[in-house]
Amino acid sequence: MKIEVNKITDLPNVAQQLLHFAGDEKTFIFNGEMGAGKTTFIKCFCAALGVTDVVSSPTYSIVNEYIGTNGSVFHFDFYRIKHIEEAYDLGYEDYFYSGGTLLIEWPERVEEILPEHYIKVEITIDDENSRLFNFAKI
Repeated sequence: MKIEVNKITDLPNVAQQLLHFAGDEKTFIFNGEMGAGKTTFIKCFCAALGVTDVVSSPTYSIVNEYIGTNGSVFHFDFYRIKHIEEAYDLGYEDYFYSGGTLLIEWPERVEEILPEHYIKVEITIDDENSRLFNFAKI
């Protein structure tokens, strides 16, 4: 599924479309270059999941936990992971197999521990104000 976005105000609608596209899937990986808008979109997606807390980037903490309408939402940012052992030290299994919703930025840094099935969200920069979203079930 591909969606072109030309205004930041369109993101809540895109988040609703992703929620509908995902069905029962609860694991989402987000790909896109630095500055593509992954965290900005995740904030909108968390709102669609019923999160009422302020959503922020877990760049330094690696994971933030929120409560949504259907339980826990875990937002990971693996950008600063240098070795896969850091994910093991974090106790990723407790999060990944908790039954909560997983939102994973920089998944390529932990590719070998990703769940077997997930929704891939790729965000491509078209120009300064335009992004292309591509959703795929893996």
